[in-house]
Amino acid sequence: MKKIIRLISPSVVLLLFIIFWEVVARQVGNNAVLPKVTTVAAHFINFNEEIIGIGTLPKNIIYSLVRVFIGYILAIIVGLPLGILMGYSQRVNRILNLTISVFRPVPAIAWRPLVLGWFGTMSIATISGVPYGPTYAIVDNFKLSMIFLIFLGAFFPIWGATLFGVSNVRQVLIESSQVLGASNKDIFRYVLSPAAGPNIVNGLKNGLIAAWSCLVAAEMLPGSMSGLGYLISHAYELTRMDIVIVGIICIGSIGALFDMIFTKISDKYFSWQKLVK
Repeated sequence: MKKIIRLISPSVVLLLFIIFWEVVARQVGNNAVLPKVTTVAAHFINFNEEIIGIGTLPKNIIYSLVRVFIGYILAIIVGLPLGILMGYSQRVNRILNLTISVFRPVPAIAWRPLVLGWFGTMSIATISGVPYGPTYAIVDNFKLSMIFLIFLGAFFPIWGATLFGVSNVRQVLIESSQVLGASNKDIFRYVLSPAAGPNIVNGLKNGLIAAWSCLVAAEMLPGSMSGLGYLISHAYELTRMDIVIVGIICIGSIGALFDMIFTKISDKYFSWQKLVK
Protein backbone atom coordinates (compact mmCIF):
# COMPACT_ATOMS: atom_id res chain seq x y z
CA MET A 1 0.00 0.00 0.00
CA LYS A 2 2.86 2.37 0.84
CA LYS A 3 4.47 1.67 -2.55
CA ILE A 4 1.19 2.45 -4.34
CA ILE A 5 0.83 5.73 -2.44
CA ARG A 6 4.46 6.62 -3.21
CA LEU A 7 3.84 6.04 -6.92
CA ILE A 8 0.48 7.82 -7.08
CA SER A 9 1.20 10.89 -4.91
CA PRO A 10 3.40 12.73 -7.49
CA SER A 11 0.71 12.20 -10.14
CA VAL A 12 -1.96 13.53 -7.79
CA VAL A 13 0.04 16.69 -7.10
CA LEU A 14 0.61 17.19 -10.83
CA LEU A 15 -3.09 16.66 -11.56
CA LEU A 16 -4.10 19.18 -8.89
CA PHE A 17 -1.67 21.70 -10.36
CA ILE A 18 -3.15 21.21 -13.86
CA ILE A 19 -6.68 21.64 -12.52
CA PHE A 20 -5.66 24.80 -10.66
CA TRP A 21 -3.99 26.13 -13.83
CA GLU A 22 -7.11 25.48 -15.93
CA VAL A 23 -9.41 27.13 -13.37
CA VAL A 24 -7.23 30.25 -13.10
CA ALA A 25 -6.84 30.45 -16.90
CA ARG A 26 -10.62 30.36 -17.35
CA GLN A 27 -11.02 33.09 -14.74
CA VAL A 28 -8.38 35.27 -16.44
CA GLY A 29 -9.89 34.64 -19.86
CA ASN A 30 -6.91 35.99 -21.76
CA ASN A 31 -4.53 33.68 -23.66
CA ALA A 32 -1.95 36.45 -23.84
CA VAL A 33 -1.67 36.33 -20.04
CA LEU A 34 -2.33 32.68 -19.17
CA PRO A 35 -3.48 30.20 -21.83
CA LYS A 36 -5.72 27.27 -21.00
CA VAL A 37 -4.34 23.79 -20.45
CA THR A 38 -6.24 22.52 -23.48
CA THR A 39 -4.67 25.19 -25.70
CA VAL A 40 -1.16 24.19 -24.62
CA ALA A 41 -1.94 20.46 -24.80
CA ALA A 42 -3.08 20.84 -28.42
CA HIS A 43 0.50 21.66 -29.45
CA PHE A 44 1.76 18.39 -27.95
CA ILE A 45 -1.06 16.40 -29.54
CA ASN A 46 -0.37 17.96 -32.96
CA PHE A 47 3.39 17.92 -32.47
CA ASN A 48 4.17 17.45 -36.17
CA GLU A 49 2.52 20.72 -37.17
CA GLU A 50 4.53 23.84 -38.01
CA ILE A 51 4.91 26.24 -35.06
CA ILE A 52 5.00 30.00 -35.79
CA GLY A 53 7.00 29.40 -38.95
CA ILE A 54 10.13 27.84 -37.39
CA GLY A 55 9.45 24.14 -37.86
CA THR A 56 7.83 21.41 -35.82
CA LEU A 57 8.31 20.91 -32.09
CA PRO A 58 10.44 17.72 -32.46
CA LYS A 59 12.68 19.49 -34.98
CA ASN A 60 13.38 22.35 -32.56
CA ILE A 61 13.98 19.92 -29.70
CA ILE A 62 16.56 18.03 -31.80
CA TYR A 63 18.40 21.25 -32.72
CA SER A 64 18.56 22.23 -29.05
CA LEU A 65 19.74 18.78 -27.95
CA VAL A 66 22.52 18.71 -30.54
CA ARG A 67 23.73 22.18 -29.51
CA VAL A 68 23.73 21.22 -25.85
CA PHE A 69 25.51 17.91 -26.37
CA ILE A 70 28.24 19.50 -28.50
CA GLY A 71 28.95 22.09 -25.79
CA TYR A 72 28.60 19.47 -23.05
CA ILE A 73 31.02 17.00 -24.67
CA LEU A 74 33.58 19.80 -25.13
CA ALA A 75 33.16 20.68 -21.43
CA ILE A 76 33.82 17.05 -20.48
CA ILE A 77 36.90 16.89 -22.73
CA VAL A 78 38.38 19.99 -21.06
CA GLY A 79 36.89 19.97 -17.54
CA LEU A 80 37.26 16.31 -16.58
CA PRO A 81 41.01 15.86 -17.23
CA LEU A 82 41.74 19.32 -15.82
CA GLY A 83 39.82 18.55 -12.63
CA ILE A 84 41.60 15.21 -12.23
CA LEU A 85 45.01 16.79 -12.83
CA MET A 86 44.40 19.66 -10.40
CA GLY A 87 42.94 17.33 -7.79
CA TYR A 88 45.87 14.92 -8.01
CA SER A 89 48.68 17.48 -8.22
CA GLN A 90 48.82 20.25 -5.62
CA ARG A 91 51.40 22.11 -7.71
CA VAL A 92 49.11 22.29 -10.74
CA ASN A 93 46.22 23.24 -8.45
CA ARG A 94 48.18 26.18 -6.99
CA ILE A 95 49.08 27.43 -10.47
CA LEU A 96 45.63 27.21 -12.10
CA ASN A 97 43.03 27.36 -9.33
CA LEU A 98 43.03 31.13 -8.78
CA THR A 99 42.74 31.94 -12.51
CA ILE A 100 39.85 29.52 -13.10
CA SER A 101 38.08 30.51 -9.87
CA VAL A 102 38.01 34.17 -10.98
CA PHE A 103 35.78 33.24 -13.93
CA ARG A 104 33.67 30.65 -12.11
CA PRO A 105 31.09 33.05 -10.58
CA VAL A 106 30.50 34.83 -13.91
CA PRO A 107 27.18 33.65 -15.41
CA ALA A 108 27.34 32.39 -18.98
CA ILE A 109 24.92 35.09 -20.16
CA ALA A 110 27.44 37.77 -19.13
CA TRP A 111 29.80 36.48 -21.82
CA ARG A 112 27.32 37.26 -24.62
CA PRO A 113 28.87 40.59 -25.78
CA LEU A 114 32.37 39.10 -25.89
CA VAL A 115 31.20 35.89 -27.55
CA LEU A 116 29.44 37.87 -30.27
CA GLY A 117 32.59 39.91 -30.83
CA TRP A 118 34.75 36.78 -31.04
CA PHE A 119 32.57 34.49 -33.13
CA GLY A 120 29.85 36.68 -34.64
CA THR A 121 27.51 34.41 -36.59
CA MET A 122 30.18 31.82 -37.44
CA SER A 123 28.94 28.25 -37.32
CA ILE A 124 30.31 24.72 -37.58
CA ALA A 125 29.36 24.86 -41.26
CA THR A 126 31.52 27.98 -41.70
CA ILE A 127 34.70 26.54 -40.19
CA SER A 128 34.29 23.03 -41.62
CA GLY A 129 33.90 24.22 -45.19
CA VAL A 130 30.56 22.55 -45.83
CA PRO A 131 29.42 23.51 -49.37
CA TYR A 132 26.23 25.54 -49.73
CA GLY A 133 23.17 23.36 -49.97
CA PRO A 134 20.70 21.49 -47.73
CA THR A 135 23.50 20.14 -45.49
CA TYR A 136 24.95 23.63 -45.01
CA ALA A 137 21.50 24.96 -44.04
CA ILE A 138 21.26 22.33 -41.29
CA VAL A 139 24.83 22.55 -39.95
CA ASP A 140 24.72 26.36 -40.02
CA ASN A 141 22.22 26.22 -37.14
CA PHE A 142 25.04 25.28 -34.78
CA LYS A 143 26.68 28.64 -34.14
CA LEU A 144 30.03 28.76 -32.34
CA SER A 145 28.77 31.51 -30.00
CA MET A 146 25.90 29.30 -28.78
CA ILE A 147 28.14 26.28 -28.30
CA PHE A 148 30.69 28.37 -26.38
CA LEU A 149 28.05 29.67 -23.94
CA ILE A 150 26.76 26.13 -23.37
CA PHE A 151 30.35 24.93 -22.91
CA LEU A 152 30.94 27.57 -20.22
CA GLY A 153 27.74 26.60 -18.43
CA ALA A 154 28.77 22.93 -18.28
CA PHE A 155 32.51 23.34 -17.71
CA PHE A 156 32.56 24.73 -14.17
CA PRO A 157 30.26 22.15 -12.53
CA ILE A 158 32.22 19.31 -14.18
CA TRP A 159 35.62 20.76 -13.33
CA GLY A 160 34.65 21.72 -9.77
CA ALA A 161 33.07 18.37 -8.85
CA THR A 162 35.98 16.41 -10.37
CA LEU A 163 38.54 18.55 -8.54
CA PHE A 164 36.66 18.14 -5.26
CA GLY A 165 36.22 14.38 -5.69
CA VAL A 166 39.85 13.64 -6.59
CA SER A 167 41.38 16.01 -4.02
CA ASN A 168 39.28 14.45 -1.24
CA VAL A 169 40.39 10.87 -1.91
CA ARG A 170 42.15 9.74 1.27
CA GLN A 171 45.89 10.14 0.85
CA VAL A 172 46.54 6.91 2.73
CA LEU A 173 44.88 4.97 -0.11
CA ILE A 174 47.16 6.53 -2.71
CA GLU A 175 50.30 6.10 -0.59
CA SER A 176 49.43 2.47 0.19
CA SER A 177 49.00 1.78 -3.53
CA GLN A 178 52.37 3.37 -4.29
CA VAL A 179 54.07 1.29 -1.59
CA LEU A 180 52.59 -1.85 -3.12
CA GLY A 181 54.10 -0.88 -6.47
CA ALA A 182 51.03 0.48 -8.26
CA SER A 183 51.68 2.68 -11.27
CA ASN A 184 49.98 6.04 -11.79
CA LYS A 185 47.68 4.34 -14.28
CA ASP A 186 46.70 1.70 -11.71
CA ILE A 187 46.16 4.35 -9.02
CA PHE A 188 43.89 6.29 -11.35
CA ARG A 189 41.93 3.19 -12.40
CA TYR A 190 41.59 1.35 -9.09
CA VAL A 191 41.85 4.10 -6.44
CA LEU A 192 40.99 7.56 -7.74
CA SER A 193 38.17 6.60 -10.13
CA PRO A 194 36.08 4.52 -7.69
CA ALA A 195 36.65 6.90 -4.76
CA ALA A 196 35.97 10.10 -6.72
CA GLY A 197 33.36 8.47 -8.98
CA PRO A 198 30.22 9.66 -7.14
CA ASN A 199 31.41 13.27 -7.16
CA ILE A 200 32.42 13.07 -10.82
CA VAL A 201 29.02 11.63 -11.84
CA ASN A 202 27.30 14.33 -9.81
CA GLY A 203 29.42 16.95 -11.61
CA LEU A 204 28.53 15.45 -14.99
CA LYS A 205 24.86 15.60 -14.04
CA ASN A 206 25.04 19.19 -12.83
CA GLY A 207 27.09 20.12 -15.89
CA LEU A 208 24.49 18.72 -18.27
CA ILE A 209 21.63 20.42 -16.43
CA ALA A 210 23.60 23.71 -16.37
CA ALA A 211 24.28 23.37 -20.10
CA TRP A 212 20.59 22.76 -20.70
CA SER A 213 19.75 25.79 -18.54
CA CYS A 214 22.02 27.98 -20.72
CA LEU A 215 20.03 26.96 -23.78
CA VAL A 216 17.60 29.90 -23.76
CA ALA A 217 20.38 32.48 -23.40
CA ALA A 218 22.43 30.77 -26.13
CA GLU A 219 19.57 30.49 -28.60
CA MET A 220 18.62 34.13 -28.16
CA LEU A 221 21.91 35.17 -29.75
CA PRO A 222 21.83 36.72 -33.26
CA GLY A 223 21.75 34.13 -36.01
CA SER A 224 19.53 31.70 -34.16
CA MET A 225 16.49 30.56 -36.10
CA SER A 226 15.61 27.31 -34.34
CA GLY A 227 15.60 25.53 -30.99
CA LEU A 228 13.49 25.68 -27.84
CA GLY A 229 15.15 28.86 -26.59
CA TYR A 230 14.48 30.66 -29.85
CA LEU A 231 10.96 29.23 -29.86
CA ILE A 232 10.27 30.81 -26.46
CA SER A 233 11.76 34.23 -27.31
CA HIS A 234 10.08 34.38 -30.74
CA ALA A 235 6.72 33.29 -29.30
CA TYR A 236 7.02 36.01 -26.65
CA GLU A 237 7.53 38.63 -29.36
CA LEU A 238 4.33 37.39 -31.03
CA THR A 239 2.46 37.31 -27.68
CA ARG A 240 1.91 33.55 -28.06
CA MET A 241 2.09 32.57 -24.39
CA ASP A 242 0.73 29.11 -25.17
CA ILE A 243 3.87 28.37 -27.19
CA VAL A 244 6.06 29.97 -24.52
CA ILE A 245 4.63 27.50 -22.01
CA VAL A 246 5.12 24.62 -24.48
CA GLY A 247 8.82 25.53 -24.68
CA ILE A 248 9.11 25.81 -20.90
CA ILE A 249 7.46 22.40 -20.41
CA CYS A 250 9.81 20.80 -22.97
CA ILE A 251 12.91 22.31 -21.34
CA GLY A 252 11.75 21.30 -17.85
CA SER A 253 10.77 17.76 -18.87
CA ILE A 254 14.02 17.05 -20.73
CA GLY A 255 16.04 18.50 -17.84
CA ALA A 256 14.16 16.24 -15.41
CA LEU A 257 14.87 13.27 -17.71
CA PHE A 258 18.61 14.06 -17.62
CA ASP A 259 18.49 14.19 -13.82
CA MET A 260 16.64 10.85 -13.70
CA ILE A 261 19.19 9.15 -15.98
CA PHE A 262 22.15 10.25 -13.88
CA THR A 263 20.36 9.28 -10.67
CA LYS A 264 19.85 5.76 -12.09
CA ILE A 265 23.53 5.56 -13.06
CA SER A 266 24.61 6.70 -9.61
CA ASP A 267 22.29 4.22 -7.87
CA LYS A 268 23.51 1.37 -10.08
CA TYR A 269 27.27 1.91 -9.94
CA PHE A 270 27.74 3.76 -6.64
CA SER A 271 25.13 2.13 -4.40
CA TRP A 272 27.91 1.42 -1.89
CA GLN A 273 27.97 5.17 -1.11
CA LYS A 274 24.72 4.85 0.86
CA LEU A 275 26.27 2.09 2.99
CA VAL A 276 29.24 4.30 3.82
CA LYS A 277 26.87 6.91 5.26
